[in-house]
Amino acid sequence: MNTIKSTFVTDITLTSPVLFLIFNRPETTQQVFSAIRKAKPPRLYVAADGPRSDYPNEDEKCEHSRKIATNVDWDCEVKTLFRDQNLGCRLAVSQAIYWFFEQEPEGIILEDDCLPSQSFFWFCQEMLEYFRNDKAVGVICGFYSNELEYKPSASFFFSRYLRVWGWAGWRRSNEGYDSNINLLIEKQNTWKKDIFSRTDIFLKRYWQDMFEEVGSGKIDTWDIQLQYLLWGKKQQVIVSSKNLVQNIGWAQGAHTLTKDHNHELATSEINFPLTTPDMTERDTRADQVIEKISYQITIFSFLKKLLRKMIR
Repeated sequence: MNTIKSTFVTDITLTSPVLFLIFNRPETTQQVFSAIRKAKPPRLYVAADGPRSDYPNEDEKCEHSRKIATNVDWDCEVKTLFRDQNLGCRLAVSQAIYWFFEQEPEGIILEDDCLPSQSFFWFCQEMLEYFRNDKAVGVICGFYSNELEYKPSASFFFSRYLRVWGWAGWRRSNEGYDSNINLLIEKQNTWKKDIFSRTDIFLKRYWQDMFEEVGSGKIDTWDIQLQYLLWGKKQQVIVSSKNLVQNIGWAQGAHTLTKDHNHELATSEINFPLTTPDMTERDTRADQVIEKISYQITIFSFLKKLLRKMIR
C-alpha cells in the first residue's frame, strides 16, 4: 500500500468549505454544528428548506435550526440559502448542492442528521486534494456501515455505490445532474450493461425499481439521481474503510422515518497518514457486502417483495 503524507492532529487547519443542509431539527442540527464548529472550516454554506404550512410549529423549528447553524464564533465566511416556501427533499437539497458548487470548486457536504467524527473533515480534505484531477473519481464518502462484516486493509476503497451520509465532492461531481431522473435516463439508459453483469438479475431489478419509484415521485429524494449520474459518467466512489459518520435523525424530522441497521452506528477516527489501496479497481468484496447488508439485495428479499406485489 502507498502512504499519503499527512498526520491527523487538531492544529492542522481545515481549508475545505462545508455545505450544511438543515431543515426542522434543532436538536440534531446542534450536534452536527458542534462538530463543524470544532473543525472550524473557513467558509460555511448553510442551506435550509422552508417550513410546511400544514405542520404545526414547524416554522419555529426551522427558524431555531437556522439560528443554531449560523451561530459562528470562529473566523469563517458564512453564506445562506434560506427558503421561505417548502420545496421538499428532492429540490431543496439538489438546488443547495448546485448553489454550493457554483461558488466552490470542491467541498464537504453534511446534512443535519449526519454526525461526523473529527477526522472525517480531514479525510475528505485529503481525498479532495489527492483525487482532484482524477476524473474517474466522482464522490468521497465517510459513511461505511459494514466494518464488522468486511474491513478493507487500506484507509479507503473504491466502490460503485454512493453513500451520502457525510460526503465530499468536486464541481465535476454535479456536472450533468438533473433532479428529474427520467430526463437522466432519457439521455443515457445503458446502466444495466455498463455497471452490472448478465447474471446480476436481482441487482438490476433492485435499481430498476428504485429508479422507477423516484421517477414516479413515490420517493422524494435527490441522491438516487446522483447515483445514476455517477454510473452514467463511469465514475467511482471513494469510501472510508472506517465509519466516520453516524446518522442520528431516524426518529424525527423530515425524510428518514424507518430505522434500519445503518442508523446510529458508532463512529471512529481514521488513522493518519492515510494508506491507499494497491489497485484502483473497485473493491468487489466491499460492494457485495454493501449489497447484501446495507441494501439487503438477496434472493429472499426479492421473493418477499414479489409476494407482496402479488397479494396486492
